[in-house]
Amino acid sequence: MSDTPATVPANAANLPERTKLLVFGLMAFGQFMALLDIQIVAGSLNAIQAGLSAGPDEIAWVQTAYLMAEIVMIPLAAFLSQAVSTRWLFTASAALFTLSSLTCGFAWDIDSMIVFRALQGFVGGAMVPLVFATGFTMFDGPRRALVPAILGVVSTLAPTLGPTVGGLITDIADWRWLFFINVIPGLAIAI
Repeated sequence: MSDTPATVPANAANLPERTKLLVFGLMAFGQFMALLDIQIVAGSLNAIQAGLSAGPDEIAWVQTAYLMAEIVMIPLAAFLSQAVSTRWLFTASAALFTLSSLTCGFAWDIDSMIVFRALQGFVGGAMVPLVFATGFTMFDGPRRALVPAILGVVSTLAPTLGPTVGGLITDIADWRWLFFINVIPGLAIAI
């Protein structure tokens, strides 16, 4: 056995194939969670409105705050990934997305929910472009061509399933579980 520490590949393209697939799969699932949460509350807005005693004009901000914050973060993610690295930004984004999901579940009024949803959208927004960048960096040839195809399916499927999944969760459990379900997968992705 050698006394030298194990070396880490200089870039993602030099990782073993299984590691690349695992990393890409976990990152794609993180993107799926961030995109699913855009619409997961859509089918449950009435339950959230009743639970938080919000008015009809206030409840729309639950969706709007998330989307506005996410749109701000998506272009900012390029700068931040250069400043702190893609790995650390994605990890921080997944961890903070999980934490903000938890806070959304514990929201006590409409104002706290709007703030927590904006935070959730902002930190979750970093995961979306980082998966594309990482996929194109790690893979080449025919596998690189699969990156936009796979992420395109994820990007389409997540918001499409969101209202249905959200409605089912609200019917089976409670609207707060729309956010609590992110905790375990979010921790797994961050780790």
